[in-house]
Amino acid sequence: MTLTPPNDSETVALSALAATLTDERRAERFLSITGLSPDGIRNALGDRHTLAACLAFLESHEPDLIAVAEAIGEKPATLIAARAELES
Repeated sequence: MTLTPPNDSETVALSALAATLTDERRAERFLSITGLSPDGIRNALGDRHTLAACLAFLESHEPDLIAVAEAIGEKPATLIAARAELES
């Protein structure tokens, strides 16, 4: 049995989403701006558009983009590229 590896952009986005939600201030802002609920997020974890929206949220506020990129061990440009790939 062969398993398909997760898409790198999806992995980056999921890591960024987790880091976003573990910071209380950032999580509150994310939920407020997106209108998502915790259940809504859980239900949409496999949706590329939701993952891209999370990365777009971070892009819209550079300090958050930088902080989350550092938290997950990536460069901000990697998060931006992942968003672009998820939107295509």
